[in-house]
Amino acid sequence: MKHLPVLIVEDDQDLREAIYDTLKLAGYQSFSASNGIEAMTLLQENPVGMVISDIQMKPIDGLALLQKIKTFNPDLPVLLMTAYGEIDNAITAMRGGACDYVLKPFEPKSLLAHIKRYALTFPENDACIIAIDPCMRQLLSLAKRVAKSPATVMLTGESGSGKEVIARFIHQNSDCSNGPFVAINCAAIPDNLLEATLFGYEKGAFTGAARAQPGKFEQAEGGTLLLDEVSEMPLELQAKLLRVLQEKEVERVGGNQLIELNFRLIATSNRDMFALVKNGRFREDLFYRLNVFPIEVPALRKRPHDIEPLAQHFIKRTGIVNESSCKYRLSNEAIAKLTQYYWPGNVRELENVIQRAMILATDTIEADHICLPDTDMSSQVDISVDSTLMDMKALERKHILETLEAVNGSRKLAVQRLGISERTLRYKLQQYRENGL
Repeated sequence: MKHLPVLIVEDDQDLREAIYDTLKLAGYQSFSASNGIEAMTLLQENPVGMVISDIQMKPIDGLALLQKIKTFNPDLPVLLMTAYGEIDNAITAMRGGACDYVLKPFEPKSLLAHIKRYALTFPENDACIIAIDPCMRQLLSLAKRVAKSPATVMLTGESGSGKEVIARFIHQNSDCSNGPFVAINCAAIPDNLLEATLFGYEKGAFTGAARAQPGKFEQAEGGTLLLDEVSEMPLELQAKLLRVLQEKEVERVGGNQLIELNFRLIATSNRDMFALVKNGRFREDLFYRLNVFPIEVPALRKRPHDIEPLAQHFIKRTGIVNESSCKYRLSNEAIAKLTQYYWPGNVRELENVIQRAMILATDTIEADHICLPDTDMSSQVDISVDSTLMDMKALERKHILETLEAVNGSRKLAVQRLGISERTLRYKLQQYRENGL
């Protein structure tokens, strides 16, 4: 079991270094900060499994830092260090969410016992979500909060980023976790079958309906219904969905009896929902009914700390599925190659790459076993965008200077021809002078 790094926050340099050395000798990775401001910066940039902080610090004391940490990530354990005469502060800290406190001076073994007890570890089984990166830890904390409410959740993000995984996490942490989790991909079912699949149908409702069949709404009774890629639902069906959500009752196709419903709804989309609403391709009233609590799942390239643990997870899972007795491991060069890639296909693409690498490797997965496109898509996108912007700026500059030359340098006539204000023209010319043009 591998622990996540520990963050030490202490303004006394000698004590900070002593704690750092103690943790290093015990096999723990750690970061250190001399104040609360540095600590929050490190938390936002690095995965951390526990914070050990002094109470008496400036400009942010340990109690104020505790509040900031709990706002950033409520699940992150915080152990506070305090002097004997500050017990009242320690009790206040415990009420504020600290996992425990230690009295100065303390023995190294006492500190290590607290770390062993409270520090978060890397997930090691399929029941856990691989979320090491700070942005994903914050997202899971947010998801856990909304899970306790009945609010409808709208998950957006690129294809393959893990929206259904987050949906299942919300279900598992909700009050309806003992109920069923029913998922339906609205893009994978033909339009003429989607209605019957969602709403159910009675016997004889259409050709082939030999018996009555409950729909996904009924199947999700007492649990959670996931409408995956809801943006692909046809407009005429969107109106019926809106009514079901408003009335909490459904009528099967070919039936005339209203069936009361009790389920939690989560919807996902990899599209720009605001743009779809604006273009008339998605009902505005339904969008706001679904978008009660929006959560955006970040792309894999935006959470680089998750790449290595995800890769290790896929190695382990693929080995179990294939009944492989070989213990594969990733070389440092392979890890570097994985973390530097753009991952347009996100987590799904990473899993495929790891499976291919395991076929090519014997025991150690090297960089050569990581088969990626020859050209990094990130560099392609950046270069094309930058070159386009440069071309547009060059054309704009050329047009402005040619217009000035045509009117013999008269700014008044130039702004009339260019359709811009004289102030804008002065600003542009000042930029050209500063750039030596």
